[in-house]
Amino acid sequence: MGFPILAGKQRLSIMKLSCYLLLFVLILSQGCAELKREPVNPDSLLSYLDFSDRDDQFTGGIKMIPISTPKGEFRVWTKRVGNNPTIKLLLLHGGPGGTHEVFDCFDGYLPSEGIEYIYHDQLGSYFSDQPSDTSLWTIDRFVDEVEQVRVALGLDKDNFYLLGQSWGGILAMEYALKHQDKMKGLIISNMMSNVTDYNKYAQEVLGPLMDPGVLSEVRDIEARKDFGSPRYMELLFEHYYTEHLLRMPVEKWPQSVNLAFRHMNPEVYVYMQGPSEFGITSDATLSSWDISGELPRISVPTLVIGATYDTMDPLHMEWMSEQVQNGRFLLCPNGSHLSQYDDQKTYMEGVIQFLRDVDKGEF
Repeated sequence: MGFPILAGKQRLSIMKLSCYLLLFVLILSQGCAELKREPVNPDSLLSYLDFSDRDDQFTGGIKMIPISTPKGEFRVWTKRVGNNPTIKLLLLHGGPGGTHEVFDCFDGYLPSEGIEYIYHDQLGSYFSDQPSDTSLWTIDRFVDEVEQVRVALGLDKDNFYLLGQSWGGILAMEYALKHQDKMKGLIISNMMSNVTDYNKYAQEVLGPLMDPGVLSEVRDIEARKDFGSPRYMELLFEHYYTEHLLRMPVEKWPQSVNLAFRHMNPEVYVYMQGPSEFGITSDATLSSWDISGELPRISVPTLVIGATYDTMDPLHMEWMSEQVQNGRFLLCPNGSHLSQYDDQKTYMEGVIQFLRDVDKGEF
């Protein structure tokens, strides 16, 4: 059927309108085609989710891995998510004495990219055995633990990526210096390469950013070594943590972060890091840690992640990416120490891109 009988000008106007509508539909359909994501390969998705050939199907990916130490055998907690023969990312949490829970947000990004990743609670942490023997809290012992976990999970140079955040970054760097021949890639997240510069940044840059009255009260509490004071934690949460640890009001912090705080092992933390949040104290075992001069020995592809509002100096971390032989720097401009939360899109996209580039041989 055609148009009703109309006057010539009316017919012309309707024809023009029809042409405009047709052109609009064509443009819209083309735009939709450009925005459409490539369909997920069902076979690939099924393979990623398949537990049938794994020995951790019964536990949903969880393994308690036995590790040998000078003080006997203990068990550490791991949980593997997904299957990918060429990308297996082991996550090292901070602290020391923290938990894998700070990485829970990875569940929202890595599975859709087909990336296999493994949570790990280090010895002394909440989900693993917690012996009370300070002789176990050394960098070398923790490095050996990571190596034993790698062997137990069957990770190797063709698939093994290591991501360490904060203290986990120290551990990841130390592991790479000893075992990089067994690695495919390294991610150092929110950690500097020596304690002296870290302490200087905390004291000379971040401290003065606080309200002078608040800073004076904090330093007075620290001088009295009254670190257990509720007032100390109140000041830190209100004036420091929400600026440099996780840039959100405390009441909006994700439950995973709250649980990580609740599950922290203070014995390990204080012994290695010290009780102060303004750097590592002189009586802590990490007080003289420094591998700045060793960075050029790291040849494995390396991503260094820093953030503008971090407790760590982002300029130092950019420098680190230039010291390693094959490095890249990722700045999270809106992020702080836990930039996987407060600058999540930048952080996750940068991690995924790095893994993809290395996997494709394009790094």
